[in-house]
Amino acid sequence: MIFCLFSGYPLHAPEAYFPYFRKHNVTTIVRLNKKIYDARRFTDAGFDHYDLFFIDGSVPNDNIVRQFLELSENAEGAIAVHCKAGLGRTGTLIACYMMKHYKFTAADCIAWCRICRPGSVIGPQQNFLEEKQAWLWMQGDLFRAKSKDRDRGVRERHHSVSKILSAVDDMRIQDAFDNREKYGYDSDEEMYSGPITRGSMIETQGDKLNQLKLLRKHARSATTGTVGHEDGKSHKRSTTQPFRSSGSKSAHSSSVMSPLKASKVSAVINNHHANSTNVKRNTRHALGTSSSAKRYV
Repeated sequence: MIFCLFSGYPLHAPEAYFPYFRKHNVTTIVRLNKKIYDARRFTDAGFDHYDLFFIDGSVPNDNIVRQFLELSENAEGAIAVHCKAGLGRTGTLIACYMMKHYKFTAADCIAWCRICRPGSVIGPQQNFLEEKQAWLWMQGDLFRAKSKDRDRGVRERHHSVSKILSAVDDMRIQDAFDNREKYGYDSDEEMYSGPITRGSMIETQGDKLNQLKLLRKHARSATTGTVGHEDGKSHKRSTTQPFRSSGSKSAHSSSVMSPLKASKVSAVINNHHANSTNVKRNTRHALGTSSSAKRYV
């Protein structure tokens, strides 16, 4: 056994408790007094260690009570709680846990702690437990209700998964042939044979889309010209080939022309028409002058 001295009193070293804790599945240590040993000696050995200090002979505040209850509820194994003497502070927090989870009265908790360790829960700690009794009972009811709902949800999910797995286990390749006899299928065409493709007699959405593409008129934009009705019918081209008209150049120029180009052509034609008119007028004037000259001669 390993001993160390603290203020003249022999104390067990942390290593002295390791075999006992491992034998009884103690996984968490809670210290309520001042630090008189290094907590890393427990944590290095694989234990969880927490400090919840409050003054000897006093009562814990609500934050310490909540932390202790949460640690106790979430610990993987048993919990070892200690203070300097192991009477007042230790017994008070253990009594709080008993009232919440087992709905003991404050008097029952004090009596049980004193049977296990005489002298537990001293002075004002007794009144503290009586005052916290109703609150701890209410916290216990809420905790059990949440646990019940959580367990119900886990059971429902487990039941749903079990139903799916059992249904999958019952599936066989022979089921298709059994269903044919059960539901009276006369031929394979009446049974579902997968998605409909081009080989089937039913027209698919892809077939309808291809038909729309074939019937679509390749209208050109305003910057490249427009396609005449007759040219659209007489010539079919792919989207990668330039447009070529099957008619003559005059027909092509009259049927396919951009607005800008058409305006220029119309201006040229008008100019040409005006010039030809002026030439004709000048010719007539010249002829009239020559005839008058002949008369004078």
